[in-house]
Amino acid sequence: MADGGVVRRVGTGGAGACWEPGEQILWRYRENGGTGLHIARPVTVVRDDEELLAVWLAPGTQVVKPVLVGGVPMHQEPLRTRYTKPRTVQLDRWFGTGVLKLARPGEPWSVWLFWEPGWQFKNWYVNLETPLARWSGGVDSEDHFLDICVYPDRTWDWRDEDEFAQAQQDGLMDAATAARVREAGRAAVETIRAWGAPYKDGWQHWRPDASWAVPLLPEDWDRTPAHVST
Repeated sequence: MADGGVVRRVGTGGAGACWEPGEQILWRYRENGGTGLHIARPVTVVRDDEELLAVWLAPGTQVVKPVLVGGVPMHQEPLRTRYTKPRTVQLDRWFGTGVLKLARPGEPWSVWLFWEPGWQFKNWYVNLETPLARWSGGVDSEDHFLDICVYPDRTWDWRDEDEFAQAQQDGLMDAATAARVREAGRAAVETIRAWGAPYKDGWQHWRPDASWAVPLLPEDWDRTPAHVST
């Protein structure tokens, strides 16, 4: 594992270079069924090399999140209309404990680590998504609705299967894409059953550098990357 490092300016890594520990970048998601961006989270780089990108989403970070027009949170809307009503974005804060996000190049998921207050480890969360596309200011992806929760006792379960089905019904994901997502999920489960990386690597014991400042959300958080790579 990598840790520590000084805080550097946002997004100096570039699409083809590695970021240094302590650099601040954006972790963004494109809207499903559209071309814009609807999630942006400033994060601090923990490790970045040919094997792994690890970033820290600190408590209190200002983020961009999707909401229904009028400001209704997405999760409060009934599932049958959640993806068909007009949406917009709004600024918010990441409350609660922070999140450590881990992603391997080209892999169609990232693994997030969650803790209870007091650094009591809670679980890993496998977020199925398109492989991260790197650009000078961070990484972009598209969420695939279906997720997997992994617990310290090595048990696991599927999450958000209802949202995955609704997204297909509402035309946000075609049958071929859904099949690829299921295939990716099965591959992720095989890694869990084998207790491979990152579960065996001890990341649950990692702690952020106390000198790291909470990253700021740049005004141009939705800028179009000039170059991207995976």
